[in-house]
Amino acid sequence: ILLFVWIETSNEYFNFDWVVYLGTGQWVFWSIFLLSLAGILTAYSSLLLLLGFLLLWEGIELYLHWCHKILILVVILLCILFMFIICKFWNERWLVAGLSLQIFAPYVHLCSVTLMIVLSWPLAFYVAHLEREVRMRRQMMMTRSKKKRLKRCNIFKRLRGLQVAVGLPFFLILLCLYLMPLGIYSPCIQKEEDLGPKPVFFGHRGAPMLGPENTMMSFEKAVEQGAYGLETDIYLSYDHVPFLMHDYDLRRTTNIMEVLPDAAFKHPSFFSWKFLSTLNAGKWFLHPQCKPFFHMKPLSEEDKKRARNQSIPKLADLLQLAKKEKKFVIFDLNGPPPKHPLRHTFVRQVVKVILDSKIEQHLIFWLPTHDRAYVKYMAPGFQHVGRSLSIENLTKENISRINVDYKKLFSHKLRDYKAANIKINLYIVNEPWLFSLAWCSSINSVTTDNIALLSQINHPHFFMTPRFYMFMWIFTDIVSAVVIFVIFYIHWRRGITKAKLFRSSTIISASNSTTSHLSMKAPARVVESPWTLAALKPALNKSTDKYPDASHFCVASKKPAPFKNTVAPLKPSKHDIQPPAPTKVFEFTQAPSWEATNDATLQATLPALKVDKPTVPSVKAPHPE
Repeated sequence: ILLFVWIETSNEYFNFDWVVYLGTGQWVFWSIFLLSLAGILTAYSSLLLLLGFLLLWEGIELYLHWCHKILILVVILLCILFMFIICKFWNERWLVAGLSLQIFAPYVHLCSVTLMIVLSWPLAFYVAHLEREVRMRRQMMMTRSKKKRLKRCNIFKRLRGLQVAVGLPFFLILLCLYLMPLGIYSPCIQKEEDLGPKPVFFGHRGAPMLGPENTMMSFEKAVEQGAYGLETDIYLSYDHVPFLMHDYDLRRTTNIMEVLPDAAFKHPSFFSWKFLSTLNAGKWFLHPQCKPFFHMKPLSEEDKKRARNQSIPKLADLLQLAKKEKKFVIFDLNGPPPKHPLRHTFVRQVVKVILDSKIEQHLIFWLPTHDRAYVKYMAPGFQHVGRSLSIENLTKENISRINVDYKKLFSHKLRDYKAANIKINLYIVNEPWLFSLAWCSSINSVTTDNIALLSQINHPHFFMTPRFYMFMWIFTDIVSAVVIFVIFYIHWRRGITKAKLFRSSTIISASNSTTSHLSMKAPARVVESPWTLAALKPALNKSTDKYPDASHFCVASKKPAPFKNTVAPLKPSKHDIQPPAPTKVFEFTQAPSWEATNDATLQATLPALKVDKPTVPSVKAPHPE
């Protein structure tokens, strides 16, 4: 917000620098410094925000270094300080922001909708991710206990709450943007035939970007640029000579610091014209550290030579130029300070000088309000210019033109003035967007420092017809709605597909684990106790390939069953191994018992089992390795 307000204040950077100069005595582009500072702070904060977003996107935990914490704190404090200063001492800056929105609002609407389309991609991804999380957790919840299901339900509520907290504001903002044109008022949205003529220009102190202000060079440059009139500021010297000067002292625009530094802070009206005429009023303009505007174009060598020889002009000199070029003259008349000989009669002295110049009276736009009755009597041909008075007072004073600050464009009184056929002159208008707004508002004339640039504008910027804007509005809304819907649909389908794949993989893994569990499940007796074949007969375990029957165990029945002699006697081998004694095998429901020497081990291992242990003759022949 601070950066936006300061950018829109660019029309008055000179006034800001001049006010700082009055307090410090040093001419520095503080306006540009603050603009650069605001831009750097905004870029730094935006970069940290973007980096944090990307880290969160990748699931990386955020860690802000202590130096960044200090810088962020400094940024916040500076923004609070500047906003306090603007609200406390420069509250009219908000009017400038309002004026800028009048002309930029249609484009802000279109750009905002485009930005919402860009933001919809990560937002849709996050919402779809939350939905996929809900589906996966719901699938996993089917196998959980009741207590864990309650916990999962709370997780579902939080996930759904996150979806609403993220998605609902987005769609509400999007809806407001879609309906935003219904509340937009922009003078630059009108029919082509309703657009008024281009405002004419009054050169503010001449053309101060092309020559030293309030010098004859500056006024001649303004005439060359096609100025409709010339604006200036008038002081009266101690010997009754009206001269052109803006500042309250001579430090900034003359070389008095070199000629008479002790009197540099003295009011200009206390100097005689004989002394004032000896001062140089153009050398300061050539110093880079003293140039009044940051974006001035460099002067040619001829103009530099001409500027070095400029002096303080008299009002009579300006009147001669206006008389010759048929240009209008408007001026601010500064009253002399106390103890000046013309303290109460300065208006009459100025009127006398104007009448003595023989200039056509209608070329004079009389702005001062002091002693207006005398002026009307002595010079009935002067065109009197008023301030922002009521229409009744203007009609009573027979005033058909007003000179108002450009911030009054935000007021609805200007419409009433135009309805009453009162012409309006705005000051100071330097920016193209502000001049375009004045043009679209049917302003008659503007006072400007930047006449070279504004005179090149042949059509107001940001102008569009209502039909074209309605087409852009509807087209942008429809396209954005379709694109956002497609983005959400793509992410939603991807989320559902991933959830289905997760469900299928869960079912397959569950079935595989069940099958593996059934095939590897040991008998009940083995599960209940550490009973393994390797522990009982290691040698027999190694030769199970040759004696497969030795590794077959069956669960012993609790009820005794009769023996059945179903095993044929073994035949002797070729390695002189004695044939084992014939053994008897239980039925499928019984388990065989080994040698009598293992009875003690079985009794110690399974004391709770009560099974009749049949005696089996031991096999004394060892197994071959």
